[in-house]
Amino acid sequence: MITVKYFAGLKTLAGSEEDRFDLGSETTVRVLSEEIGKRHPELKNLIGGKKVMVSVNHDMASPDSTIKDGDEVALLPPFSGGSM
Repeated sequence: MITVKYFAGLKTLAGSEEDRFDLGSETTVRVLSEEIGKRHPELKNLIGGKKVMVSVNHDMASPDSTIKDGDEVALLPPFSGGSM
């Protein structure tokens, strides 16, 4: 089971803080993104349009990154801010 956590406005769009997906022992961010889009159509364009950052186990991930059963995936909206 893969745990997907939604942050900021994505949590509102998904209607929950997290979801769980059973996609076998190994898959990719791209496949998981498609499954998230099926469950939450309002997120589909954001994920597909690369307007969402994806991390797997706290490391930034690309669409071809591997995800394994038990991994935690976080979907983060783009960040912007000023200088420190």
